[in-house]
Amino acid sequence: MKTAIATVCLSGTLDEKLEAIAAAGFKSVEIFENDLLSFAGTTADARAMCADLGLDIITFQPFRDFEGLPEPQRSRAFARAERKFDLMGELGCNLLLVCSNVSPDALGGVDRAAADLHELGALAAKRGLRVGFEALAWGRHVNDYRDSWEIVRRADHPAIGLVLDTFHIFARNTDLKTIGAIPRDKIFLVQVADAPRLDMDVLQWSRHFRNLPGQGDLPLLDFMAVLHTTGYDELISLEIFNDQFRAGSARAVAVDGHRSLIHLIDQLRRRTGAAISGAPVLPDRATCRGVQFIEFAIDEATAPSFERLLGGIGFRRTGQHKSKSVARWQQGDINLIVNTETEGFAHSFNITHGTSVCALALQVDHAAATLDRAQLLLDRPFRQAVGPGELEIPAVRGLGGSLVYFVDQASTLGKIWEIDFDTVPAQPGGDAVLTAVDHISQSMHYEEMLSWLLFYTSLLDLAKIPAQDVLDPGGVVRSQVVETADGNLRIVLNASQSARTLSSRFLTEFFGSGVQHIAFTSRDIYATAAALQAAGIAMLPIPENYYDDIEAKWGLAPDLLERLRAGNILYDRDGDMEYLQLYTPTFEDKFFFELVERRGGYRGFGAANASIRLAAQARLAGRPERLRR
Repeated sequence: MKTAIATVCLSGTLDEKLEAIAAAGFKSVEIFENDLLSFAGTTADARAMCADLGLDIITFQPFRDFEGLPEPQRSRAFARAERKFDLMGELGCNLLLVCSNVSPDALGGVDRAAADLHELGALAAKRGLRVGFEALAWGRHVNDYRDSWEIVRRADHPAIGLVLDTFHIFARNTDLKTIGAIPRDKIFLVQVADAPRLDMDVLQWSRHFRNLPGQGDLPLLDFMAVLHTTGYDELISLEIFNDQFRAGSARAVAVDGHRSLIHLIDQLRRRTGAAISGAPVLPDRATCRGVQFIEFAIDEATAPSFERLLGGIGFRRTGQHKSKSVARWQQGDINLIVNTETEGFAHSFNITHGTSVCALALQVDHAAATLDRAQLLLDRPFRQAVGPGELEIPAVRGLGGSLVYFVDQASTLGKIWEIDFDTVPAQPGGDAVLTAVDHISQSMHYEEMLSWLLFYTSLLDLAKIPAQDVLDPGGVVRSQVVETADGNLRIVLNASQSARTLSSRFLTEFFGSGVQHIAFTSRDIYATAAALQAAGIAMLPIPENYYDDIEAKWGLAPDLLERLRAGNILYDRDGDMEYLQLYTPTFEDKFFFELVERRGGYRGFGAANASIRLAAQARLAGRPERLRR
């Protein structure tokens, strides 16, 4: 299958769009009429630019309101078509996309529409051109691909074929079975778009909320599997209308678009077991066994206060890198790396962002295969110099320019602590009974959220759970979780269109997107709270009204309520399952730690408590003295 993208998917001028499309590795492009009309050059200039960029113009679109018109509108429609054919000749493009008529003047009747398309096909054939007919979900008389196929069938002309668009098919919940009966040579083009399931006007849904395959809720793989039965192996093109994409980087969206198609075709190969022509064979999505380590980039002046915080929540320094100013801090199965190097990647990251998480290391089954898959998905690999005898860990660029490392147990990478680190004597101190990384919360610009959702779900064997809107005193925060089936890795993506939310203020303080908080699992949340209090670590104060409310909501016993109140612990319940959570202060107005205990198999994140936590943090944002003891 060949992959393509329509220029309407991207922001910018036509020349900017074409350059972004070519840079993303596409070889084929659909030219949207408005992009050509607003282009500063001539049609010949646009054709030459595509040729220079190695892009084949596969479609000119859309041609609207054509079939089923009365006179004199019908004659004018044919005259318009002749002009579009002239343009296509100048562009070097041989397919015109005609979408079903939405005009109130349009007349119904399959035979009438078929006769119009037959006549149009005869005109196109004289010029060596073709016409693809598409059913719009809001078409006046033709809004179902089965009707558009019947019209194409009755038109009975070799220059007339069908365009299938996944959005229009799924928007009307149309059965897919008929697709399997369509001759492959009569399908001229397939356009794919995903979308979230929304209960709204279909036209508005289409114009503003389409997204890339894998970013929405539509069963695109079911469509692709039925299409595969026809033997179709030609063009699969993206046609996306999305306000976030129009506000974002054309280059980033083009790369995401290509990545989404590579992933979709890879899923099709796995579903059918058949080789897909022209498609790379990708290694499996990586099974993630957990977080191997989290690396912090810190300057030497800040390190002592940060290490006091780590010590206060029960971590102990257990290792020192053999050649670098890099320390290992440990508790349970949690490994934190404190990097105070004065050169290299972490140092550069610290200069830009201050004290921050600069890298995550994920434990996977096969690190090399994971990197191979990442590169085939157009993720950016990262390499830097390592010392003699030190391990080079496979990595790609992650959110905000950070790194995502891949470590496995099958190779020497599983011996990173023995090879790269010296053990240091055990340190005295308390134990906050923390055992593992529960989840990692990343904040990003709103227009980036779909991009990073695709990054994680195409590379790793993660499922997305339904997104939620969380109320912050400064606005609404969109929260999307991706996680492994066993909960070994949970990543929370947060973004807001309001500049006043905690998530957005983090972006300002951090100078970009990144990890805003890390949650650790506790064996006993009350022991954790006691250990923090003994170490002099203040916890986020929770208002008294909250405890009055949960007492009434859950009917909690007085002694339990008092323990929660004394530890500033938040509480949630789902049936017999419980979730208890508390928060540390925000360090340098950037990130903070959450400490949680899950009971009875609780799988959520205490969503009911999120607005309480955000309000409490907002109150303290300008009053850090409230956290001093």
